Amino acid sequence: MQKIENEDPLRPAKAAFYSAVLPGLGQAYNKRYWKIPLVYGAIGASIYTYDQNYKNYLRYRNAYKRRIAGYNDDEFQNLIASTDRLIDGQDFYKRNRDRSMIFILGFYFLNILDANIDAHLKQYNVNSDLTVKPYFDVVPVGAQPVAGMRIALTF
Repeated sequence: MQKIENEDPLRPAKAAFYSAVLPGLGQAYNKRYWKIPLVYGAIGASIYTYDQNYKNYLRYRNAYKRRIAGYNDDEFQNLIASTDRLIDGQDFYKRNRDRSMIFILGFYFLNILDANIDAHLKQYNVNSDLTVKPYFDVVPVGAQPVAGMRIALTF
């Protein structure tokens, strides 16, 4: 009988903790180095989108405040005549900024979940004694061959 090495039962929790402290560290702990650029790409793109939407929100908000104060020298003076359009621009970029924050948090928690699940799956026993082996055969019954299927579970 083959001896199975026992994995540390806290390993998934440790991987999740590492990913919570520093995104991608749990993937490195699980030796899944190819996932680290995906983690930083997803979180980084979301942070970049958040930053751009926040900057555009501030541009529209400041232009709106200047127009309300009676100034007409904002950067949108020749492009947007109505203050209602400035309010719409503020709302658009604020909504996208908030969505970007949801994506940042979503990718962060997905990173933690991935590290935890990957550590669990590394402990999963997949030796040849625990396999499902489908076997297909054509069995002649009477004059017509009939297709059959057998699934053998070996423990």
